Amino acid sequence: MISTLSFVSVSDLVIGLSLGSRLFLIAVGLSLIFGVLGVLNFAHGALYMIGAYLALAFTTQVIDNFWIGVVAGAIGVGVIGVLIEVGTIRPLYDRVEADLDQLIVTFGFVLVIHEVVRFVWGSQPYSTPAPDALAFSVSVSGSTFSAYRLFVIVAALVVMAALWLFIRRTYFGALVRGTSSDREMASMLGVDVPRLYTGVFFLGSFLAGLGGALSAPLQSTSPALGEQVIIDAFIIVVIGGLGSMFGAFVGAMFVGLMQAIGPSFIAAGHIAIPFLAMVLVLLVRPEGLFGGLGE
Repeated sequence: MISTLSFVSVSDLVIGLSLGSRLFLIAVGLSLIFGVLGVLNFAHGALYMIGAYLALAFTTQVIDNFWIGVVAGAIGVGVIGVLIEVGTIRPLYDRVEADLDQLIVTFGFVLVIHEVVRFVWGSQPYSTPAPDALAFSVSVSGSTFSAYRLFVIVAALVVMAALWLFIRRTYFGALVRGTSSDREMASMLGVDVPRLYTGVFFLGSFLAGLGGALSAPLQSTSPALGEQVIIDAFIIVVIGGLGSMFGAFVGAMFVGLMQAIGPSFIAAGHIAIPFLAMVLVLLVRPEGLFGGLGE
């Protein structure tokens, strides 16, 4: 074991943590939407992909500023999420088979979004350069990695802290927690539940778009971008616990590290270890390692 660990470099750890940071942004949005709305959004990976494409489009065709492109792309995805929720998911909340209907609708949007992306941008991959301020390398203990990867890790930590403060310390956050516990009681107390749901769906979609936008300089942007990431996101929320922000963070970092250093332990470790961890968690704690919105 010690000899194996010696082959894990600082660069591998940074790559794993930066991947986990991007996965956290999509997983926490997925977990938040499920925790409040009870909607398991299969289109979340497609929204992540759109975030990368919109950031690319804003940066290269609208305004030559990477940071504005990232924010604009994330907001654009949030707006798309609102349109999906208001137009197609909201009418399904009170149906007897609402869960199944929502799964079918969100899966349908996966197909629609992929075809729209192929029509607009084609199937070829695009590359996005890192912003000039972070376009340099950092060397630690003989390992070299890009400064932008460190920025992504810090960004995920900032988002985690901001979300915790938002959910635990604001009036809107209190409404979100109360509605996630008892929708009917919240409605009886005067909470505009449909509008609250729309706000939560916007936030979850915004986070997915932000993750996709931040991923653009680290990997090729293509229509396949959302396919693997949604599988990883589901593994993360199962490990961490649906509805748990802290669980999403822990699960994302674990999966990200296994993606980077898993092959050092097992040949297909980047695939096998996260799935094995998910199975073990389901056997021991079916609700996930952590539970409850905002924990």
